[in-house]
Amino acid sequence: MRIRLHSVFVDDQEKALRFYTEVLAFVKKRDIPMGEFRWLTVVSPEEPEGTELVLEPSDNPATQAFKKSIYEQRIPASAFAVDDIRAEHARLTAREVRFTMEPTQAGPVTMAIFDDTCGNLIQIYQT
Repeated sequence: MRIRLHSVFVDDQEKALRFYTEVLAFVKKRDIPMGEFRWLTVVSPEEPEGTELVLEPSDNPATQAFKKSIYEQRIPASAFAVDDIRAEHARLTAREVRFTMEPTQAGPVTMAIFDDTCGNLIQIYQT
């Protein structure tokens, strides 16, 4: 069994695509029209054949309630590994990404949390 897809629910697929590619520097992998929405995925440029992140529309009322609840509780919707969290934090801060938690040591892990501008909190971490 392998993980090939992971979804993050987004308010606006086009806005999410811009943020995840232009700000976070992921690469668009798939963009397939699916009626009103798209099957839209991005990947890490470091692992172009790795796990795809699906930018999933969040128009379903159940999804909206879930997103609102975890956001209000400050729970990240996803987490991405980085090699140098301080450098990544500085890079994203320079791109005006809003962090809700600065890099924080938690045992053997250092983590930070930012707002993806699409209704989610995202964690980055370094082990």
